[in-house]
Amino acid sequence: MKQHTVVDSPYGPLTLVAEDGLLCGLYMTDQRHRPPEETFGTREESLFAEAEEQLDAYFAGELKEFTLELSLRGTPFQRSVWAELRKIPYGETRTYGELADILGNSGASRAVGLANGKNPIGIIVPCHRVVGANGGLTGYGGGLARKQSLLDFESAAALF
Repeated sequence: MKQHTVVDSPYGPLTLVAEDGLLCGLYMTDQRHRPPEETFGTREESLFAEAEEQLDAYFAGELKEFTLELSLRGTPFQRSVWAELRKIPYGETRTYGELADILGNSGASRAVGLANGKNPIGIIVPCHRVVGANGGLTGYGGGLARKQSLLDFESAAALF
């Protein structure tokens, strides 16, 4: 059974979705690959208290690593990419190629990019920390302006 709530953030409203009590989605407005609203289940505020607390602390620059238990549903390859995303330190970036190398398949940078784009739990699973081979911004489901803002925010907050 799915439930959801919508919380405010410096980057616009975020829709949090849980299934069986575990966070399985965090979606921004106008996000590519955002599921239809009717799939988010009933509206429930209290279920998301811990996620809201951690997001508030993150946006205040006080939290560098989320500790929420997540329900990440995808192919085995997607889940392996998402697991590696969670290992990218706050304020740092990796390239698609570097992630492919870490996963043991240097030729899989395009597949890593596709899996990155399908990440269902943005920000918490930090797909915004992945950049192109030259360090430039490439696609981001929440939009390149949001990606740049998140990277700038983390870079500035990492200094403190």
